[in-house]
Amino acid sequence: MKRIKILAVCGFGVGSSMILKMKIEEVAKELQVNAEIFTTDVGSATSTPADLIFTSQELEKTIKQKSKVPVIGIKNFIDKQEIKNKMLEALEELKKEGK
Repeated sequence: MKRIKILAVCGFGVGSSMILKMKIEEVAKELQVNAEIFTTDVGSATSTPADLIFTSQELEKTIKQKSKVPVIGIKNFIDKQEIKNKMLEALEELKKEGK
């Protein structure tokens, strides 16, 4: 699989998205996924090129309405198992789409 770009999104792009980014990096390393992970705010998320967007469940619907890429809602940003399970599902979908 090519290098994928993942966005970690929160309201302002500096607080909880940094925690989420660190956990996504840990999971990507465990899964040996070639990924570049960035943080951004909710307003910039849909205009920033990405293959996947991770965000809170509260922001998921708002971003999905404007995004053309898969948006993954996370309930607990420090729960590596939740992030891992959802990342695996999303990666399978990307493979099906040929990305």
